[in-house]
Amino acid sequence: MIPSGQPSPASRADAASPRPDDITTLALGDLAGDADWRRPVLLDADLVALVTGGHGTAELDFRPLPCRTGTLLRLRPGQALRCEGARLDAVVVRWTARALRGLDVDAADDVPAFRQLVGDDADVVRAEVAQLVTDCRRQPDVPAARALLRHQLAVLLLRLALLPPAPPDADAPGGGQRSENATFRRLRHEVERGYPHTRRVEDYAARIGCSVRTLTRACLAATGRSAKQVIDDRVALEASRLLAATDEPIARIGRRLGFPEPTNFGRFFTREVGLSPGAFRSARGGPPGNGRPPARRG
Repeated sequence: MIPSGQPSPASRADAASPRPDDITTLALGDLAGDADWRRPVLLDADLVALVTGGHGTAELDFRPLPCRTGTLLRLRPGQALRCEGARLDAVVVRWTARALRGLDVDAADDVPAFRQLVGDDADVVRAEVAQLVTDCRRQPDVPAARALLRHQLAVLLLRLALLPPAPPDADAPGGGQRSENATFRRLRHEVERGYPHTRRVEDYAARIGCSVRTLTRACLAATGRSAKQVIDDRVALEASRLLAATDEPIARIGRRLGFPEPTNFGRFFTREVGLSPGAFRSARGGPPGNGRPPARRG
């Protein structure tokens, strides 16, 4: 996980310098909590995974994604990942938040979570990833090599951002007017910051500086769901992640998400997901009952 006063010029320069472990490469299996992916894992960094062989299914935030050679996954911190299919092989590029600091890669923020690459696009991205993997294994502690990796990663992400749009996905946000899309983006940003504390549409409308009606209209245009549903969806997703991928007690998860009373959390989750928190956890391979804190690692 990524963890005032005025810093001196020396400390500012040191903070901007990449570290050897800011960009690493690994195999897909290295992400698993256990060999058979019995339970999902919560990701703690940004990742790009390129499937290099075999086939299987990647379940990202409980949505199954069919994977084969050329599938590219853009994964983000906090998401829940589980893979099925022992024959699924992938190269994973992992980086921390500071790895790209100072580089203009904002255009890559909207790289979709799932793409099936074919033809020239697949060849180019495969070559980019292969070169990054090779250079990552060479002298990662040399400043020039770390600078090279930063720029290679930035090029890879920008190249992904420039890929032709994929065919429309029924589950992806739709079109809508430009102003409504901008409002929806601002809502998503505010919800990411505020969902553990409030689920009131009025609070988010006040933060954004618009009316509840404008916020709801923007959400309906972008997703087909109301602003209240968008907010509740985010809370239910975080609850699902924590229930499936951790042993944290259910009552504590509820308190983290703004439900002081476990019964209120249980009713909310059951309404949104269709299962009680305990039943959902058990169905995802977790312990029965209320859960327990995970054992400390030695």
